[in-house]
Amino acid sequence: MRVVHLSTNDISGGAARAAYRLHRTLLAMGCQSTMVVANRRSADPTVQALKPPANPIVRWWQRWRGWQIRRAMQSYRKTRPAGLEPFSDDRSRYGSELVRALPPCDIVNLHWVAGFVDYPTFFRTVPRRVPVVWRLSDQQPFTGGCHYDEGCGRYAVACGACPQLGSRDERDLSHQIWARKRAALAAVPAGRLHIVALNRWMAAEVQRSSLFGHLPMHIIPNGLDTTVFAPVDRAQARAVLDLPPDAKIVLFVAVSVDNRRKGFAQLAAALAGMSDEPNLLLLSIGKNPPPLAASIAHRSLGVVEDDTRLALMYSAADLFVIPSLQDNMPSTVLEALACGTPVVGFDAGGISELVRPGQTGWLAPVGDVAGLREAMRRLLRNDDERIAMGRQCRAVALAEYRQELQAQRYLDLYHQIGDTVHVSTMYRSL
Repeated sequence: MRVVHLSTNDISGGAARAAYRLHRTLLAMGCQSTMVVANRRSADPTVQALKPPANPIVRWWQRWRGWQIRRAMQSYRKTRPAGLEPFSDDRSRYGSELVRALPPCDIVNLHWVAGFVDYPTFFRTVPRRVPVVWRLSDQQPFTGGCHYDEGCGRYAVACGACPQLGSRDERDLSHQIWARKRAALAAVPAGRLHIVALNRWMAAEVQRSSLFGHLPMHIIPNGLDTTVFAPVDRAQARAVLDLPPDAKIVLFVAVSVDNRRKGFAQLAAALAGMSDEPNLLLLSIGKNPPPLAASIAHRSLGVVEDDTRLALMYSAADLFVIPSLQDNMPSTVLEALACGTPVVGFDAGGISELVRPGQTGWLAPVGDVAGLREAMRRLLRNDDERIAMGRQCRAVALAEYRQELQAQRYLDLYHQIGDTVHVSTMYRSL
């Protein structure tokens, strides 16, 4: 079975790292897996970066295409609300060059491919005998451009008048993107594109979608290496990281705290009411140190991409907090569970399936600052409960989220789809 994974990045960002982990596990299980990316940061020879075209006319066309895409977004620069993540077009400057560069394969597995896969050309030019699986890292594949709709729900019809564009025009860019996606997907033969949701929440969102609702769908959670992400003695982890041995450590991870969906404003408000907690320390991982009241002790560790070091950080913490207001299946929660660290968060999206109240952590209603604060207090003040939950976290990770389980589920799906497409192709040739 020859599988090609397409991802905008290989190891930069949670979605890319999840794709890369699946690729490496499939390789270890004997699958002929290759990863093709726009931006390659690893030195892994099984990961290929899309090479610039040698033809100067094609290079010129790609620059013109990129200009077109940027120009379409330009008129919304002043109207977009602050605190949003990127808004992604369905088009890519690579056009059909990506399909031409694909290695021979039996299956194409799409991951987070914003700015990489060009809808109008990809689904029209990818070989008809090759089925496509799409692992949904977020909602963007079936929306008019947003990666999370923040409850808008317009993707269920046709997008337009997009709140994330600051638009009231029913025929705005979001509707145009939605319409082009619909036209591209209309060219896909029945049964050839399969959607993989990571949890029941995303599966329900897919079923509501006007673009993806009719497509075959499967639920396969992400997995991770539970031999790397494993509990380390807390005292030892803190000594290695030079952290106070007696501190009550709350760990928070986010690439950027400026993204309002990540809920840092709610976390900061919750922590502001915890100045009476003795030895409280917020440990953060991300690009920039998050702004906090001076009364809250804080240590920023910057960007950390080494999994072994990340496991030390999870193990050093008393709890992991994820205040996202909407999320899919955050790798950070899986990593915390595998390291035996209980999780506190909002009852949002796929987080609700990972954080099981009383077993792997506690949940608060979405946006409920007081509820988030009390959930953190409960774990910080109850050592016996926290330790017991830590053991349960590890047990759940081993039983449900080992990367070998995930990879085997994908292999089963690949074979199932491949056999179906092969039979259908034979039938059409008769």
